[in-house]
Amino acid sequence: MKYGLELQENIFPPWRLSYVAYDVLKQELKSRQLDHGWTQQDEADFVHLLDNELTKVYDFINAKLSEIDARILYCERTIHTLHNNPTMQTDISYGIMDEALTEILFDVNDLSKFTRVNFVAIQKILKKHDRWTGLDLKQAFVQKLRDKPLDNQRFDVAIVYISALHDLCRNRGNKQSGDSEKVAVNADGDQNAFERATAKYWIHPDNITEVKAIIMLHLPVLIFDKDKKWEVSDSAISSVYMDNDNFDLYTGRLQRDEGAEAIRLRWYGPYDTKSVFVERKTHHAAWLQGASVKDRFRLNEPQVNPYLRGDYTADQIANNIRNKADQATVDSVHFIASGVQTSVREKELRPTLRAFYNRTAFQLPDDQKLRISLDTNLSFIREDHLDGTLRRTKDNWRRTDVAIDYPFKYLSESEILRFPYAVLETKLQTHLGQAPPAWLTSLIESHLVHEVPRFSKYLHGACHFYKERLPLLPWWLSELNVDIRKPRSENIGLSRSRSFKPLIDGRYRRAMIEEKERANQDAVVRGQQGVTLEDNGSSRENSPGALSSSETLTKSRNTPERRRLLDDDIETPAAWRPVQNTSNQQQQEQRYTTVDMKNNNNSTTQLGQPIMIGTPSSPSDGDDNNGKKKKNGALGFLNWNNMIEEGGNTKRQKVKVRVEPKVFFANERTFISWLQFCALLLTVALSLLNFGDDRARIVGGIFIGLAAGVAIYALYRFEKRAWMINRRVDGRYDDLWGPAVLCTLLVGALVVNFYLRFA
Repeated sequence: MKYGLELQENIFPPWRLSYVAYDVLKQELKSRQLDHGWTQQDEADFVHLLDNELTKVYDFINAKLSEIDARILYCERTIHTLHNNPTMQTDISYGIMDEALTEILFDVNDLSKFTRVNFVAIQKILKKHDRWTGLDLKQAFVQKLRDKPLDNQRFDVAIVYISALHDLCRNRGNKQSGDSEKVAVNADGDQNAFERATAKYWIHPDNITEVKAIIMLHLPVLIFDKDKKWEVSDSAISSVYMDNDNFDLYTGRLQRDEGAEAIRLRWYGPYDTKSVFVERKTHHAAWLQGASVKDRFRLNEPQVNPYLRGDYTADQIANNIRNKADQATVDSVHFIASGVQTSVREKELRPTLRAFYNRTAFQLPDDQKLRISLDTNLSFIREDHLDGTLRRTKDNWRRTDVAIDYPFKYLSESEILRFPYAVLETKLQTHLGQAPPAWLTSLIESHLVHEVPRFSKYLHGACHFYKERLPLLPWWLSELNVDIRKPRSENIGLSRSRSFKPLIDGRYRRAMIEEKERANQDAVVRGQQGVTLEDNGSSRENSPGALSSSETLTKSRNTPERRRLLDDDIETPAAWRPVQNTSNQQQQEQRYTTVDMKNNNNSTTQLGQPIMIGTPSSPSDGDDNNGKKKKNGALGFLNWNNMIEEGGNTKRQKVKVRVEPKVFFANERTFISWLQFCALLLTVALSLLNFGDDRARIVGGIFIGLAAGVAIYALYRFEKRAWMINRRVDGRYDDLWGPAVLCTLLVGALVVNFYLRFA
């Protein structure tokens, strides 16, 4: 499809006049060249016209962002007023604010698509200009695009604030205090020991904001440092991976050898962050009876180089924390630090590759059953000296000339790889028998995501820079050569009605809320009939290995973080098998928010001061409310799956897996088998036509027609099955009528033969 037609399909009608006039620019470029040779005056006129289009788009985006900021501020103040006036706190009031925030979210999504479409349009017209004129305007126009950037990072701040307010509306103004501290100490979330099934997906840049918005409607954005205003740099994650000149760790991880390790040094946020985490992933660890594990401990940045050299030993690390943690924690830290240091020394590991990305995490506070992370701006940067280039001065553990300023324009193309897609990762607890919610199953089966089982950031970056040194390459490299975008699924994702009203999966927001309320009422009825919480087993607090709130908070701060990695033990699709969740949740309302509230002199919980996005003023200065409001009504026994997610554990989930090549070969073998039968019929028919009498020729003609019909039908079935396999259609692949009809026609042909011969 030509880009002009693609652009017309992606235009949002109310904003049509604000898009880049792509057809006008193209026509101007073509008509001037056909009329005469391209002159300096033509070039100046074209650049002036392109500047006007860029300014028009940039000004429109800024105006819409200012409008969105004002609407968010209005919603925040209104929710603040509702919270301080109990007489105004009605479901209708919060429902109106919920719909207003949903409308704002849709506008952010539309504005993100608008920005992306116009950026691509300008890139296309610059490329077309350079190809037709032989000039290099694309490179000369880079500075203007930097002065008036058309990027989507500016929308992340708005999404975070909308998520916080939306979650507060869902909770009817109530806030679960202190939970984010228990959930995480950084952008990786809670790392305490539990089993999680992990699946990974690629997201095309056209769909990133829409995927964020869909997830945000069900899970809040997790904010870790609520004492400061959220900034884009807070989501930055940088990891320096270790390996040797033979890339033994790369090979072991790719082949999934027993005991294969991945060792990295990770920090969160700005480059000058003091805390650095030493992490180790082990496949089928011998000390855990074959289970895969991720464990880590924290160092101060100045301690990293001495630790890697062996000057700062595991004994010293353990002694430094002995007064701050219990003996079990000290022993665990000593074990991890000693093991990593031994691997670095014996395998001669050194910093090899850096991976950088911005992570948006979605999770209910104090609820670890489901966690989703979306990594954008993924970039790989060389840290090695293998080509003779000194990149790390004084053999430091990381480069000092590269910070977190994506897209790292000062680096040459040989030093950096910018990954073209975002990476979505879903982590589902399985030791509690947790099944994925219906909305998540719908998302991962939609056109918005592309599943890539066992995708690894380090393996991908290493195979790009050091391909000539590696005997094995990951399977997903071939996926980069195809367009992962798919035709838009009907009634999936965010869309608008003919009157431009927001639709979520083809339904209005109010209809979805009413459906959830009906599901909750049905659950109440079932509970009154005897299906109560006590019938499902012991509560979470009484389950083996359960931690109290205080224990969880203590462990998240003082213990080395370790978790089992189920995605290293089983195939990814198994993560989505429906299982019966027999675990119980505490009898409380599972609704949360990430907006701070504070206590005034009258001990009344209220919202913090409104915050205008994009301004440094109005920080939240309130303390968390330590009270935890429990629900005493009939809905008190419901867990968060019933209160927030769609569907239930009894619904069978669909499985979406990568199609193996043997499936296509099986379809082809079936087609060839039908053709073999057609060839046999054709042989009989030709024999009757060439060597038979008049009656035999009639029967031969019938057999020729029959062979032709069977061949056409076989081709149709082959193409249809191939189409179903490519699109992973959940339908029947067997043939119910083909064999029966074929047998009937053959018997009919034989009857005609006998009739003509003996009649």
